[in-house]
Amino acid sequence: MTAPEDPTEEALRRLDDRLGALEASQTRKVMSFEPGGSGAAYRLVAELVGGVLGGLGFGWLLDRFLHTSPFGLIGGVLIGAGIGVALVVRSASAMSDASRGPDPGKEG
Repeated sequence: MTAPEDPTEEALRRLDDRLGALEASQTRKVMSFEPGGSGAAYRLVAELVGGVLGGLGFGWLLDRFLHTSPFGLIGGVLIGAGIGVALVVRSASAMSDASRGPDPGKEG
């Protein structure tokens, strides 16, 4: 016959189980990209439009405070468009890599 466990050991084991369940529920879920998903397309459009509108806003503020109209607005739109395109390229590249699956030659 086995001796009964110490109550503190039992309490520690239950606490450890609860802590493990909490950690498992708190882990971040990795967002997966589906190559044909419309959500991914909306994300790309939002990044592009957001970059342009963000640049437009900063350019307008620059013009408003420095009285350089319309040069800040034009520069802001161009810089925002460049940033938006860079974000779209980065996201599209990540989606392309995710759709190919893991690289067997890559370590890690």
